[in-house]
Amino acid sequence: MGTPQINSGRKKRHRALRLCFSLLLIILVVAAVWTWWVYSQIVYFAHMDQAAPSDAIVVFGAAEWDGKPSPVLRARLDHALTLYRHGIAPLMITLGGDGGDQYTEGGVGRNYLMSQGVPEAAIIAETQSRNTSESSRRVAVIARTNNLRRLLIVSDSTHLFRIHAICAADGLNVFTSPRPQAVIAGRPRDFYRYAHEIIAYTLWRMRLE
Repeated sequence: MGTPQINSGRKKRHRALRLCFSLLLIILVVAAVWTWWVYSQIVYFAHMDQAAPSDAIVVFGAAEWDGKPSPVLRARLDHALTLYRHGIAPLMITLGGDGGDQYTEGGVGRNYLMSQGVPEAAIIAETQSRNTSESSRRVAVIARTNNLRRLLIVSDSTHLFRIHAICAADGLNVFTSPRPQAVIAGRPRDFYRYAHEIIAYTLWRMRLE
């Protein structure tokens, strides 16, 4: 007497399992396609140097060590300095807030550029932002305040796609120029850098960052 009901219950469970499996498969496929698209955009910007005459060169911050630029920050600053000396732009903007001590990344960047001969009047130091999104928003404020229409962004190669996207969303006309890599990173390090950017960009698009 109870067999039809048992069979009916099993069929419902099987249908539910098939539905869950199908939904999971769809989610995995969408996630894979999204990850590949973001990765391809990161690679595209990482290998493209758009350096051209601009209103300002914008250097995104990185760690500072007790008032001195870390190797990564120094590499970014040196690349921006080379562009400045080639007449790419008359103004430089350094970004980055509290570095964990009494100094800021933006302030350390300004001081380093001045030590290399850049006039203080040719540098704007932003010293409040704590991450890429905040730095990009601060750049938008600085650009509008100073009537800067074309900006050249300098940072690490894998960082540039996310910066470009955030700045473009704020209505800025930005171009990118990756700083040279001092050493060839190993595969584990490369994986971390790309994974970090994919996750960070996804969170930004989801408005969770």
